[in-house]
Amino acid sequence: MNKWPQLDYLDWRETCSALHLYLQIAGKYRLAHTPWLNHSWNATFYVTPLGLASSPIPDGPGIEILFDFREHRVVGTCGNGRKASFDLGPSTVAKFHANFVQLISDLGGTPSFNGTPNEVPNPVPFIEDHRDRPYDRDAVQRFHQASVAIDRVFNRFRTSFLGKSSPVHLFWGALDLAVTRFSGRRAPLHPGGIPALPNDVAQEAYDREVSSAGFWPGGGGIDYPAFYAYAYPAPGGYRAASVQPEAAFWHEELSEFMLPYEAVRTAGDPDAALMGFLVSTYEAAADLGGWDRDLLECVPGRPGQVRPPHAELPKTAPLSTDEEVEREDGASKGRYRLVIEGVEAEMTYSRAGEGLIIIDHTEVPAALRGRRVGERLVRQAIEDARRDGVAIIPLCPFAKAQIDRHPEWQDVLRR
Repeated sequence: MNKWPQLDYLDWRETCSALHLYLQIAGKYRLAHTPWLNHSWNATFYVTPLGLASSPIPDGPGIEILFDFREHRVVGTCGNGRKASFDLGPSTVAKFHANFVQLISDLGGTPSFNGTPNEVPNPVPFIEDHRDRPYDRDAVQRFHQASVAIDRVFNRFRTSFLGKSSPVHLFWGALDLAVTRFSGRRAPLHPGGIPALPNDVAQEAYDREVSSAGFWPGGGGIDYPAFYAYAYPAPGGYRAASVQPEAAFWHEELSEFMLPYEAVRTAGDPDAALMGFLVSTYEAAADLGGWDRDLLECVPGRPGQVRPPHAELPKTAPLSTDEEVEREDGASKGRYRLVIEGVEAEMTYSRAGEGLIIIDHTEVPAALRGRRVGERLVRQAIEDARRDGVAIIPLCPFAKAQIDRHPEWQDVLRR
């Protein structure tokens, strides 16, 4: 079986919309009965070999909800051994709501929760939504199959980060499977304004700096399944960062990097293509945002092998001592360049009068990421500035982040 099945959002968007609302009903029940966990993590679902599961909900004898996408049923189990279920098929949202309320009651739970959808345009209360909805079993199974493949790569990506990281989980608000990394620093107050979502929920979700990636089956501004990546707050230069693979691009309206699912599915190595997107978008956020990557990162996890404590991160390839940073210095402008295996990285600067230069741009191609090439360019500029008695203004976000991370370099900054 193909681990990366074909997905066509337009072919199943009505079923997808129905499934989205059904998951919201079950998710809102979980949200109403589970103590708040930072960034709404108490409300999410998780990919399983059968479908999407809630994990235990502390209501009544303890209840877990499973959307079984192989047998196409909603199954509830509880701590006293009872089980209840009903079929997934063509229906209305109001009928699903009634079936779900009965299921929770049969399991000894309390079926009380908010009755209006979130993060959807023109939300209709669940009990008032009597529009007939289709249910495409094959499309749902393909969505689940893709989710299993994506979940596997997302979880492998998660193993190389020691800092605070979310689980790989599905948010029913926007129907996206996501994984988020945190720098450990506070973020500016989020402005809110997400349709049909309370501002305090959005503000709590983004009260720390994040680099987040995820997967949408479609909708929300795009008519195809796609992966996304964003940073909050987005550091200067983020949207212009070079990311992998070649099919990835910056979406102006959504203010996120996007990678069509089809580009991953049809790649020679889909897992590697997706991992390249996850790593390169994270590195762009971390480098431009000045994250302490030495403290936050580790080698990727391997089955049955304990992570060695304090191990240095391996570079993607060793840097030859023969490769030196070159400087091209002009009357008003100049640049530093480093060429490795035929690939050039550069950092440009402008002169701003006697004894002052402004570093204005750094460009490290994706092929050289993870090899501290940008750091070497900045270090060379620092050494030259000390030798020449020159001060530096780092307008380039990457250069500024590097200098911020190295207090011993800051003696050359203009005060």
